[in-house]
Amino acid sequence: MSGSNNPYNASFGGQMSASASYGGAPSAGGASPIKDTTTANFAKDVIEESRRQPVLVDFWAPWCGPCKQLTPVLEKVVTEAQGRVKLVKMNIDDHPSIAGQLGIQSIPAVIAFVDGRPADGFMGAVPESQVRQFIDRLGGPAGGADDQAAEIAAVLEEASGLLAAGDVNGAAELFGAVLQADPENAKALAGMAECMIAAGQSQRAREALADLPETLANDAGIQAVVKKLDQIDEARKLGDPVAIEQELAANPDNHEQRIKLAKIRNVEGKREEAAEHLLTVMRKDRSYDDDGARRQLLEFFEVWGAKDPATIAARRKLSSILFS
Repeated sequence: MSGSNNPYNASFGGQMSASASYGGAPSAGGASPIKDTTTANFAKDVIEESRRQPVLVDFWAPWCGPCKQLTPVLEKVVTEAQGRVKLVKMNIDDHPSIAGQLGIQSIPAVIAFVDGRPADGFMGAVPESQVRQFIDRLGGPAGGADDQAAEIAAVLEEASGLLAAGDVNGAAELFGAVLQADPENAKALAGMAECMIAAGQSQRAREALADLPETLANDAGIQAVVKKLDQIDEARKLGDPVAIEQELAANPDNHEQRIKLAKIRNVEGKREEAAEHLLTVMRKDRSYDDDGARRQLLEFFEVWGAKDPATIAARRKLSSILFS
């Protein structure tokens, strides 16, 4: 879902960009975060690189038994750190001058460089847990899938709040950012379609939700948006609301017209009024259209959501009718 064929690459009164990103990458271009260095390359591999991210320098030698224990642990933890730090290994037998300048007298020794200077370090074959703690101090705690999911959830909540407040552009930008990170995020897909509906682009919203994989198409949030689109299409065929109101003024018990007006008010966003029309029909004649007013109200609830204030208020009134 990218490029000119992406139905979510749209503007709603302005240019919509989705530049946010979530989680980290191992390193630019997928390069390994681990390498060997030499005296000649030390400045580039360590000093310069540490201005971009922390660099651990593993000073070792082939004859060093503890080095053989520590190096695999370092490589494992650095790899799992997903780009938060880099590891540079230096064989002090082949390249002794740097270790001498740093005053390293025993190995294994690990020195962390940050902003071009030694910042921290340790000596000896320490356990993996200590290596992880050391890296966390330098590069920050691991991001991981849980942190990414939490960040996406927070962005989705903010986007929903913006949409509820009428900021369609702001909401669309955030939903779009989530879709860049997670193209099959059901909440973001539904949210973006809601933005399209709010911007008067109902047909485009329907196209955006067409041909989704079954798991996405069956998502409750996406199904609610599809039902909302169906309600919009139906309401457009029900006639002039002013004329319907005039008919109801002349005959308040015209339940067919009252239900039509409820459907129109619903797509206009007048949820409380829509619900009240249906509740009025129920109070007067529960049997009309085989309890059609109640069934229609339940369809509204599915689209509005259980936490919507209109749903909560109408459900209370519905209960009083059903159980009085």
